[in-house]
Amino acid sequence: MTGYPAPTSKWDGAELDLPAYLARIGFTAAREPTLETLRALQYAHTTTIPFENVDAVLGHAVRLDLPALQDKLVGARRGGYCYENIVLFAAALERLGFGVIGLQGRVSMGAPRGTIRPATHALLRVGTADDERIWLCDVGFGAGPSAPLPLDPDAGETRTGDWRFRLERVRGELDSELWVLHQFARQGWIDRHSFTMNPQYRIDYAVGNHFVSTSPRSPFVARPFIQRFRPDRHDIIDDTTWITEYPDGTSHSRDLPPHDLPKILAAEFDIELDDADAARLAAGEWRTR
Repeated sequence: MTGYPAPTSKWDGAELDLPAYLARIGFTAAREPTLETLRALQYAHTTTIPFENVDAVLGHAVRLDLPALQDKLVGARRGGYCYENIVLFAAALERLGFGVIGLQGRVSMGAPRGTIRPATHALLRVGTADDERIWLCDVGFGAGPSAPLPLDPDAGETRTGDWRFRLERVRGELDSELWVLHQFARQGWIDRHSFTMNPQYRIDYAVGNHFVSTSPRSPFVARPFIQRFRPDRHDIIDDTTWITEYPDGTSHSRDLPPHDLPKILAAEFDIELDDADAARLAAGEWRTR
């Protein structure tokens, strides 16, 4: 099984302002489609661009066309959720010559036992020019990993820095191939999400993005959910609770008044909102619906 050579263009990589994107994530390494480059790109992206759903919470349209993503995540130095991060990252990988195939996952973390959530998490299956292995790039979850994970059922636990992950291949319904990503966090080892090898395209992401950003059943329109992932800590704002997790599974949390959110986002999450959105967030507008 190989993900290389690169497939025909599906991610508009030729339209990407590559120098601007690389400057945004602080990437200065070689640009060949090698495993070393892939690791450096994923580390830079996941530790620089935060996860955030402020637009969905405030009722703004969340667009996945490349110009809109560049304006928001690169030009305005904002963050985004999985679809936004993944489509931008896929365009960069395609532009650099990697083999890129979209995947979609079903988040299980935090779900009551027996609950089936919609498949609304975007991931990438990536091949490089210098290594026959296939890699999972999950840059849009907000909690790492900061390096690609080998799609190998025998790989066992993989550490990216001090953070711990494990991929498991199981059999799904109709004896389908199903992969589960496990993560060590403050609850111990958890099943984070599952996914299949069924290729996904931009139109599939557009459908999932519409549900996530507009449906009253989507948690992403109900309250702020914002994350900043670093080598030594993972910060989360869930509604008005600020949680900090560490690789050893320890954590602490504190409550924030809504009026503190814009300044905390700027100081700790590197998210600068315009004055109008900052005022709406500070007023706790989502709580009055």
